Amino acid sequence: MLRLSTGAKVILGIIVVIVLAFMYIPLFLVISNSFNAARISSWPIQEFSTDWWAKTFVNEPVRDALLNSVIVGLGATAIALVLGTLVAYALQRYDFFGKQTVNLLVVLPIALPGIVTGVALNNTYNQVLEPIGIHVGYFGMIIAHATFCIVMVFNNVFARLRRLSPNVEEASRDLGATPLQTFRLITFPQFRSAFIAGGILAFALSFDEVVVTIFTAPPGVETLPLWIFNQMARPNEASMVNVVATIVIVASFIPVWASQRLSKEID
Repeated sequence: MLRLSTGAKVILGIIVVIVLAFMYIPLFLVISNSFNAARISSWPIQEFSTDWWAKTFVNEPVRDALLNSVIVGLGATAIALVLGTLVAYALQRYDFFGKQTVNLLVVLPIALPGIVTGVALNNTYNQVLEPIGIHVGYFGMIIAHATFCIVMVFNNVFARLRRLSPNVEEASRDLGATPLQTFRLITFPQFRSAFIAGGILAFALSFDEVVVTIFTAPPGVETLPLWIFNQMARPNEASMVNVVATIVIVASFIPVWASQRLSKEID
């Protein structure tokens, strides 16, 4: 067991405090400025007010952007849950030609820069599909998000499947269960927590995405991160942006807490 001297512990503690302060003080400033009565963010705050919160909740573009983010996130997550699980199950349970290539192709989208993915999909939609009469529109944005969300589900489910013993599944089949019954009653319950955790991470990743959205969103459609990005160029709207950012920060605790609880179940 590694034992640290008192001096090393003090230095390590100072480093941890500095890193945490660097991470969380900016978030504290955003939350504080959401209650700033001034039109432009400032520090220290001279007067606190909830006026910007009231204006944000009745702002139609904010509500529309939030609805778009939820719809796109749920759609991308649904696609990722189905395809990510199927690919993970196929790669873990079967041997076939090109198995490693398929594995690489599934993981590759998360490694590519978002701007590359966005440009590639934008060119495909506008230069290949539209000339032949296929207008993807809103659904194209969901597909774009699903390309990298699949990796979240795949990684979680694949890691869990590797730890499962096939003996229980073989016993189920020996007792006369069909492959579908075995999967539904034996296999799926064993990796269900990883399945849900992957879905939560996929939704969070989609909800936060802005670069790919810029290139694939239909004209006039904004998700919440894209709305924030566009409003940052308008200093007079900074306080409203702080309110939206505060809501996102608070809401982010839910998937983080849920994924940690599910991770404990997996362990």
